[in-house]
Amino acid sequence: MTNYDLCVHVDQNDPGLLGLALNNIANYMAALPGETFRVRLVANGPAVQLFKSGATPHDARIAELAAKGVTFALCANALKAFSVDKQALVSGCEVVSAGVVELVQLQRAGFAYIKP
Repeated sequence: MTNYDLCVHVDQNDPGLLGLALNNIANYMAALPGETFRVRLVANGPAVQLFKSGATPHDARIAELAAKGVTFALCANALKAFSVDKQALVSGCEVVSAGVVELVQLQRAGFAYIKP
């Protein structure tokens, strides 16, 4: 059995970069019809600011991908460092204790890692 699980990492406060990451995810999913896989975007550092509701034009896209099973993990340390309130996050985002730990755990679980 082939493992197509994917981890996408975003760590910069750049709406264009987030758009690229979301496009990568959508293209990835479209290229694997009939396959079973998980996709998880991990945001840490300044990138967590992009997930405040209304911060970028990507809110609807995030919700659309979340509805298709993509999960969005945001670093609690970064949220605190950049004063982002958990209540202000786009729907579908979850908070993990440390983004770097999440990345390691996903890679150890067999997820492929990409950083657009």
